[in-house]
Amino acid sequence: MAEYRTGLMRCVGVIAVAALMTLSAGAAAAQAPQMISNNGHRLAFYVTPGRLPAIVLDAGGGNDASYWKQLAPALAARTGSEIITYDRAGAGRSDEVPGPWKAQDAASDLEAGLTQLGVAGRVILVAHSLAGEVATYFVDDHPDQVAGAVLVDADLPEFFTESETAKIVAANESQIAALQAQPSTRETRQLLAEAADYGPVHLAYHKMSWPQTVPAIAIVSAATPFDTPDDARLWKDAQADFVGEAPNRRLILAENSSHDVPLDRPDVVIGAIEQLSSCLSPR
Repeated sequence: MAEYRTGLMRCVGVIAVAALMTLSAGAAAAQAPQMISNNGHRLAFYVTPGRLPAIVLDAGGGNDASYWKQLAPALAARTGSEIITYDRAGAGRSDEVPGPWKAQDAASDLEAGLTQLGVAGRVILVAHSLAGEVATYFVDDHPDQVAGAVLVDADLPEFFTESETAKIVAANESQIAALQAQPSTRETRQLLAEAADYGPVHLAYHKMSWPQTVPAIAIVSAATPFDTPDDARLWKDAQADFVGEAPNRRLILAENSSHDVPLDRPDVVIGAIEQLSSCLSPR
């Protein structure tokens, strides 16, 4: 059975929880957050000043802003752009929110953060893994706020067919049980929140579409998030299908990379952002 590393765990096995604790403990320690509020909870945003358009980096499931601690300063130095990272609800220094995690809620948090920070003009979204769902809902609600996006081995609607979603739900069952057997911590609660209602949530997500007016570059990792050839092929096919749906999209293969492309191949991510930036028309 396929183990979907970007489904519940975003990496292999339950031992990932220990790694997530380490990540959370070091959340953007070198930079004080700017705290914003949305729907009764507070979220931590980190801003490196620079030129516009601002580049927003959104990490995958189980990770916080510290996931970008190597790439963000390199990107700022290379582009001179304003760089924004943040901790989604339940991660890093942001408040926990009870109940199942929903990408629509995360998109609302992101919009509130950009508004309260006074971010001017359209932004470039860089979304890894689970954050692809946040980006999709965000751009669907606010297409005029997004200049373009780089989707890094991201969860895209095209992948979540009925059959593939059912396989992921089945593969997650043992991981959910293992997490439920562990002491309740901030990290385990967040992972369980992401797994809640996974099937119906992703069948609904499968019906979403990316606005054709917003350009995007999809980066697919060489390894994909899967251990099984059939699922890896379906993942790559979904990325290619997404790109083929509009002429202002491009597919890039991150060679010699695991699913963690921002860590393994930051050069590919930075190059894609520069490529997208060079093609954007001023508005």
